[in-house]
Amino acid sequence: MSQLYTQIVTVFLGFFAIMNPIANTAAFAALAGGRSKSEEIKIAAKALIITFAVIAAFALLGKEIFHVFGITISAMRITGGILVFLIGCHMLNGHGSSLHSAEPHNDDSDIAISPLAVPLLAGPGTIATAMNYSAPDQTNGILITISVFAVLCAITFICFIFSANILKVIGKGGLSIVTRLMGLILAVIGMQMGITGVTTIVAGMS
Repeated sequence: MSQLYTQIVTVFLGFFAIMNPIANTAAFAALAGGRSKSEEIKIAAKALIITFAVIAAFALLGKEIFHVFGITISAMRITGGILVFLIGCHMLNGHGSSLHSAEPHNDDSDIAISPLAVPLLAGPGTIATAMNYSAPDQTNGILITISVFAVLCAITFICFIFSANILKVIGKGGLSIVTRLMGLILAVIGMQMGITGVTTIVAGMS
């Protein structure tokens, strides 16, 4: 039970850091601000449903993707670790990752799909994290990854629909602190993913 609890907390913190609901709330407010409350709720719901579907698909098909492309779990951990580490380092400087940044959008485009769902929420780092957490222990790993991500999507949805209130409370200074803290956590998680991958390869060679 203790190991299961630890795994759930680890997965939650990993996803929470890389999705950074608080920082992404500012992005949502910038993209969807000025619309009616019902429109904001519709955009937030659609974006998070798509995000969940994308991440769940990669969590479920991770093993098959490994087989098709001849990818090992260790290679995925190392590559994903580097990616997550770079995102964390960028956030430590007080910026959102360029891999998760929202490009200027056309008012006629569906912002719920792009840039909100992809790449803002379901970016490369989130996908790599989902595949890394779901790959080692196939059944439990997939269930925990998808369940925890569903909870995080619900939290993010709440943050989005109350974006104006949240940003009014934390202000720009608070947003900067949250972004840097999440960046530090991400950098550590990325480093640990890389170390685990390298250690597994070295152990297999010896």
